[in-house]
Amino acid sequence: MSSAEQYIRTEHPVIDSDPHFNRVVRYFRGSDYVAWGGLTVGGPAVLLALERVRPAAGPKGINVALGVATAMGFMGGFLYSYQKSSLRFWGWEENAREQAMNKVEMEQRAAAGLPAYGTPTMDEAAQAAAARNSKYAALKFSAIPWFNTTNHKYHLADTKSEN
Repeated sequence: MSSAEQYIRTEHPVIDSDPHFNRVVRYFRGSDYVAWGGLTVGGPAVLLALERVRPAAGPKGINVALGVATAMGFMGGFLYSYQKSSLRFWGWEENAREQAMNKVEMEQRAAAGLPAYGTPTMDEAAQAAAARNSKYAALKFSAIPWFNTTNHKYHLADTKSEN
């Protein structure tokens, strides 16, 4: 099966089927940061609201619980924002802004003579295994947070048409 046949049909163009962690975070939109912040604040806010309805705190109060709720909201908010950004890379959501940013980035990398997706530091077999393990991993955050932190050539993106 060729790479072109492996695409999932999407309404928007696929930018990268397995984007690097740094690239996903770099392409966050303002709405992603707002969602991340909202979920970070939302955890302790819900806890405080529930504490007003039916107090459960002992003599030490709810300081530890608020800290845990804030940390969980922060982590959950990041994973949510990361997933939204990944969906745009995969073409599952509107991605006009990301297409423009990708075009500029790929042109700069080509002009500098750099590989489109970074210089691989592993052998072919390890690259292929890393790609298989991290492709569409943002859909599996409920099981385990897994990110692509390696440079490899398995992206199912047409870099020739971007230059």
